Amino acid sequence: MTQQPFVLHRPKERTSCVVFSSPHSGCRYPPDMMQRSVLDPLVLRSSEDAHVDKLYGEVPRFGAVLLSAVYPRAYVDLNRRADELDPALIEGAPRAGLNPRVASGLGVIPRVVSGGRNIYRGKMSRAEAQGRIDAVWHPYHRLLQALIEEARGLFGQAVLIDCHSMPREAVLAVRGGKGRRPDVVIGDRYGASAAPGIVSEVEAAFRAQGFDVARNVPFAGAFVTQNYGRPSRRSHAIQVEIDRSLYMDERTLTPHSDFDAVRARITAAAEAIAGIGGKALPLAAE
Repeated sequence: MTQQPFVLHRPKERTSCVVFSSPHSGCRYPPDMMQRSVLDPLVLRSSEDAHVDKLYGEVPRFGAVLLSAVYPRAYVDLNRRADELDPALIEGAPRAGLNPRVASGLGVIPRVVSGGRNIYRGKMSRAEAQGRIDAVWHPYHRLLQALIEEARGLFGQAVLIDCHSMPREAVLAVRGGKGRRPDVVIGDRYGASAAPGIVSEVEAAFRAQGFDVARNVPFAGAFVTQNYGRPSRRSHAIQVEIDRSLYMDERTLTPHSDFDAVRARITAAAEAIAGIGGKALPLAAE
């Protein structure tokens, strides 16, 4: 693997403590994966957060950083711990202590895509799985951690916006503001990963653009928000899920006629979010 597993978009001048990260929008499927997969290529892409990196593509104009994945979630899931290995897929992976995500096939090297459809026939070696993690997972998270630490050094705090999309069917039974199905679900792990005031500002930014917003149901955040959300250390992490049917055909993954309008609304929301705590704070006296 010769290509870096991420694309980093920096502003000309970093004036925002906000880091936008899109860990599931990667769409470069390595040839070895395509050869081994038993799925149709379009089905293989069904777990992808297609076009999310494009929806947030303007954030460097607002002084914020955008980090996005190159390789897809189906290859390596950057929103899982590096040791969440699925023994049903990976030879020699431990069977003890499996969490429900891994048991269902959604470990760091996924066994299935959406709908529980198996990606491969048979297992892969532990060495192959570790090779993917070393080449993709670790570089992405090293950089993400560095960007967060950079923000804390410059501004006294960091706000990570973990950018995702969700299928429409995931929120059919959920009611957001005014009893309507939410367009956006904000996850702060029920208050554990970010300060309440910052979460409220993020929610307000999306509501101001006409989105119906819910919190934590059905998505409260996974590894990224859990790992980087440390409000007591002025490191805040918030997951944002956007209904993908608003801007694309969920069956073909192609943008539809509303894409540009939705992107403009998300851009406006992102601009407001980038303004959170933007000015550098004075260093505290020792």
